[in-house]
Amino acid sequence: MKVLITGGAGFIGSAMCRHVVGKRGWSIAVIDKLTYAGHLSSLGKFSGDPRVAFIRADICDRNAVDEAFSRHRPDAVIHLAAESHVDRSITHARDFVHTNIVGTATLLDATRAYLDRCSPAQKDGFRFLHVSTDEVYGSLEGDGYFTEATPYEPRSPYAASKAASDHLARAWGTTYGIPVILSHCSNNYGPYQLPEKLIPLAILNAMELRPLPVYGDGLHVRDWLHVEEHVQALLLMLERGRPGECYNVGGRSERTNLHVVQSICDILDRKIPESKARRTLISFVPDRPGHDRRYAIDSAKIETELRWRPQGEFEAGLERTVEWYLGNREWWEPIRAAGHGTKRLGLLNETSK
Repeated sequence: MKVLITGGAGFIGSAMCRHVVGKRGWSIAVIDKLTYAGHLSSLGKFSGDPRVAFIRADICDRNAVDEAFSRHRPDAVIHLAAESHVDRSITHARDFVHTNIVGTATLLDATRAYLDRCSPAQKDGFRFLHVSTDEVYGSLEGDGYFTEATPYEPRSPYAASKAASDHLARAWGTTYGIPVILSHCSNNYGPYQLPEKLIPLAILNAMELRPLPVYGDGLHVRDWLHVEEHVQALLLMLERGRPGECYNVGGRSERTNLHVVQSICDILDRKIPESKARRTLISFVPDRPGHDRRYAIDSAKIETELRWRPQGEFEAGLERTVEWYLGNREWWEPIRAAGHGTKRLGLLNETSK
């Protein structure tokens, strides 16, 4: 199996690469622009591996994408390249429009051209897996859940750009016959996540006894999914999912942001005790503009059709994640030194570029 993975040096992308090469033995071609979110160190174990080809390129660069298809002739595309941090999207919305919308359209067009050159058998077996987010559905109130039939109501520039890319993928599938499969996942966590995101930011700040900022009242709810479980779900979609279908993937692990940060404090207090409990580092800061109150996914479709099940062991997964950051300073210290996670993002008084 040969797979073209976009955004393969990012958080979810590198987890996908490590899994399909290390556990499946597949050959992959990785396209990544290596912006602030992409790091070759996340793929370091495969340096020099003949099964891994790395292409430093922007998915908006049609020539580079065409060259990747021609040279590597993949059996599938796993499209993970995206600007993905809501806070950044508030002040740098155009970057999100460019990568998430223009980049997806460019990739879809290149895929169409590639499939036109393939044999009928190659085309029949090909899949384009478009990885999206539950944030396209907006904010949940009460005790409901997002399903595949939930209407789109994106409320941030990030969510709107991903919603637009979803529509493009569906349209290219219907109009041009590209065998597209869509996924919407809940909030991922685990190793190699950029220290701007809630869980790694809280882990590193708590390790260093820095303040732990919590937006608003801290009672915003997210459904947490370990990145390795997410990868397993995506591969089931790729191998057994139906083209034209969408699958929602959630962890069935709803927690408030405040609970997550408190849990991280408690884990670190056990592992590296200090004179004061780390919960005293928590400070409530002004909320993010347009902050969605709750996300929660109904995964019944993928559970029924593809026999995937989340483990639902968030506390154990969170503890393993804390242990990973404790034991892998060589990965995160250079990123942290470059300023990631040291400055509040997403404030309306910042200058957009």
